[in-house]
Amino acid sequence: MLTAPDDDPVTRTTIGAAIEVHRVLGPGLLESVYEECLAEEMVRAGLAVRRQVLVPIKWRGKELATPLKLDVLVNDEVILEIKSVEEVLKVHKAQLTSYLRLAGKKRGLLLNFHVAYLKDGITRCVV
Repeated sequence: MLTAPDDDPVTRTTIGAAIEVHRVLGPGLLESVYEECLAEEMVRAGLAVRRQVLVPIKWRGKELATPLKLDVLVNDEVILEIKSVEEVLKVHKAQLTSYLRLAGKKRGLLLNFHVAYLKDGITRCVV
């Protein structure tokens, strides 16, 4: 499912932080810049933030050598996939859905900062 309830305080606070970062920086920067600024803004808002989180992947009972790497994990609950692309594709949404499933999380946000208004770059995901 690609929508999440609006009443979730973690995603609501995260979106507020992302809007503030986008308001100050605008579009057109690298994803890594948005990720770092967003992490700082979310910490200031009282959220627990981990960046570039490695998640082991198991295949037929064996842990693979290459783990999954999440852009951001908020409060150990919400996965953020940060993008700065002209257009969000179906594969980007599928990527977030797969990350949620493999990491055992229920909620995620796909945040595309390459838009005029960030509200147009937010995709909520619940599995």
